[in-house]
Formats: sequence, structure tokens, C-alpha cells
Amino acid sequence: MNKPLREDAAVSTAPCGDKLHEECGVFGISVTGDTDYAEAAGITYNALLAMQHRGQEGAGIAVCSGNAIACHKNVGLVNDVFSSQDLMRFPKSKSAIGHVRYSTTGANTIQNVQPFVTEFLTGRIATVHNGNVTNAAEIRKKLEPFGLDFSATSDSEVISSLIAYKTLKTGNLLDGVVAAAKLLVGAFSLVVLSGDGKIVALRDPNGYRPLCIGENEKGMAVASESCALDSCDFRFVRDIQPGEVVLLENGHIRHSEIYATAQQKSLCVFEYVYFARPDSVIDGMSVYEARLNMGKMLAREHPVEADLVCGVPNSGLEAAMGYARESGIRYGLAFVKNSYIGRSFIFPTQEQRENAVRLKLNPLSASVRGKRIVLVDDSIVRGTTCKKTITSLRNAGAKEIHMRISSPPFIHTCYFGTDIGSERNLIANRFSIEEICRNIGADSLGYISTEGLLKACAGCGVALCTGCFTGKYATKVHGCAISA
Repeated sequence: MNKPLREDAAVSTAPCGDKLHEECGVFGISVTGDTDYAEAAGITYNALLAMQHRGQEGAGIAVCSGNAIACHKNVGLVNDVFSSQDLMRFPKSKSAIGHVRYSTTGANTIQNVQPFVTEFLTGRIATVHNGNVTNAAEIRKKLEPFGLDFSATSDSEVISSLIAYKTLKTGNLLDGVVAAAKLLVGAFSLVVLSGDGKIVALRDPNGYRPLCIGENEKGMAVASESCALDSCDFRFVRDIQPGEVVLLENGHIRHSEIYATAQQKSLCVFEYVYFARPDSVIDGMSVYEARLNMGKMLAREHPVEADLVCGVPNSGLEAAMGYARESGIRYGLAFVKNSYIGRSFIFPTQEQRENAVRLKLNPLSASVRGKRIVLVDDSIVRGTTCKKTITSLRNAGAKEIHMRISSPPFIHTCYFGTDIGSERNLIANRFSIEEICRNIGADSLGYISTEGLLKACAGCGVALCTGCFTGKYATKVHGCAISA
């Protein structure tokens, strides 16, 4: 069911702007055999819509039917990739997996969009992956002599091929997934669908990326975020633990075990800062509450006299509310967001991309004119968008602008799925905080401390990775001498 790239499809170039991106969201569903409810593809479509914020470059769904796997995927947003006719063409099925993608490894082409369907001597599987495997190139070299054909350039295709190879060797999907996972280094939350309808969901031993389980009267589902379960009427049951593998079959959990342990469990802290939707709960901590706490901590660490606290939509809103509550300064709106403008980097020229930034956020002059503003955002990565945002507030009549950031300064590369890229591009590596403040045109600038951020997320059930701020990672980065 794979279709060719449409001529009118939006093909993205390298992203511009000042936000981090994380590459994807995954979903899987298994419903019971004693129900006629077999719209697995439609449920997966709804879940992907709920996780569109996790990846906007591509989307795909795979379902099993009669020991075959039907897959449809393409570049673009979920509702661009799937028409109602596309969904109707899927065979009736009680098992399906889905994926939304943002690329950190591999170009944004249809070949790199997931799920990856891999056939082997005794069967076929489809695999979706969230994270970044740092030893994928070495695994690929070891698999090539066995005749495996690689058509994509992403680590996710390597993972699917490795699982297929190990499943053939062990004769069992669950054992094959576990054997493959034990060879992977890095971040990986996986959902694997077999031709006979089994689903295996697995989280890496450190727990860098989230994965949770939900249930209703018709069956069970797994998802990167609990908001996807909510949107499909599944009750959140629990998080899949770091190093845990779960087998779903016929709408039930047939098996679960801890297949591997790590010295330190380390969920990426940016799930709470920016990646996840505020209505999600990850590893026991409400994302909304975490962001409120970040704002409160910012107000304690960086107080200032002001008339109004505002957040940059949408990622700074909850932290701004927390800052306002803690400081006693009135909370208000500084911008009106145009929800109908797509991601800025799909425009073909730099000038058009810069214009798109202004189209997406328009200052609310009646709110900010003549006022001293505390402006809260989640991060400053390169500084480009932040500078434009402050300039637009100045032009709208703001008297003072005091920038507050709910993450510490970025100074290190992330190896586990966040597109920080070259450290030379990070503004905090080129300027001091005072220089950054002058560069972006703010009257003052304050970042939350790493300690403050960890306190704000203290309700999380696992430790948090802060490697992009501190350079300390929970696991060795393959090929790099980085100590835990």
C-alpha cells in the first residue's frame, strides 16, 4: 500500500528557528478476538493525530491481516498522508502500529518514513522506533554479509532488520526482539508487529524515551504519550519500565519482563520541558505540573519587577503561569497564534521562512503596550527566533522585556534523538549569558538552573538525563569517550 510521493507533498529542508525537535511518536493497538470491532487502522490514525507534535515530517500505519502486513506511509502531516479512502483500503484488522516522524538520522524521504516492514524466511514484521541508536552503522555492516537489503538511511531500518534476523535465529518474535535490543546502544522505544498479529513493545534499559500502556473493554494499546491513549478512549494503566518488554496478543498482555537493567535510568528531561503535550503523564509526573513548577522555580531564581508575565505559545505558557503564581505578577497574553500556519521550514526560501515566523505569532499590542514584560519560553538554542520575538514585542510597544527560560543553557550535543547538531551552533557556547541577553535584545535574561529544573520534575519516577546541559550521560555514547 505504499504510494509514491505526491507532487504537491511538502518536502522539508533542514529546520530553521530556535526549537529543539525530537524525532517521533509510536503507537500500537491489539483488540480482543471476541469483538467485531476491528478498526485498528482508524484508531491508530487518531492516536497519531494526538501525537502530531512529536513528529511532523512523516507518518505511517501498518496492520496485519491473514499473516500479511499492509503498510501505508508518506512524508507530511498525518492528515495529509492519510485520506479517508486510504484508511478504508486497509484490511480489517485487530492489530496495528503507527508512527509520526521527525528526522535526526536519515534524510526526510519516504524511504525513511516508518513503519519499516521487513520480510524474512519464516515471516514478516513491521517496526516503529522512537529514539536514536548510536551503534546502528556498525550493526548494519555486520548484517549486510547475511544478504539483508537496506533501502533507507535511518537507524530504525537497521533495528527492524536486526529484529528480523534475531527472530529467524530464535524462532520466536519475543525472543528475537529481546536478543536484538541487547545489542543496541542508545535510546529506543520500540513497537513491533508480526504477521500473526502479535505486538511487542520495549523500552531501552535507561528509559530515555517514554512508552506507556492503556486498556479498555476492547483491548490494549501502547503509546509514546498518555494523551494518545486518551484520544482513543483507552485508560492509562502504567508506564512501560526502562528495560521492560511487553507482549500483546488478542487484546491482552501475554507476557512482560525486565530484559535488561542499567546503572542509571534517565528519561530525557526535555519530555517535560517541551516535547510532550501538557495533558500527558510520563513516568508518574504530569507534564503540566512539571512546567508550572519550572515557572515557579524561575520566579524564585530570577525575580524581577514587572507588570505582566507572558509565555511564548505554546511551549512557554504553563511555565509563564507558574512564574505569575509564584511572583504575584499578573499573567496575560503577549501573542496571538495563527494555528493554520504550518511549520516554518517547509517554505522554499529563507525570506519566506522568516516571514512565516511572523505569521505564526502576532504581538497583542493592547496587552503589552507600555508594560514591563516577563517573557517565558522553554529554550534558547541558536537565538534566531528569540531575537525576532523580542523585536516584535518592542515594535508592539512593550516598555521592558525580561526573558526567562525554563531550561538551562544548551552547551552539549545530544546523542539520543534530539537535533541539537553541532555545538558550534549553540548560542550558549559562543556567548556569555550577558552577551546572549544583548544579542537577543532583552533587558534581562535568566535561565533555570539544572538543580531547579530537576526539583521542578521531582515527581518523575525515574532519574532524568540532563546531558545537553551538563555533558553527563547515563550511558556511554558509542564511539565517544563519555563517562556516566
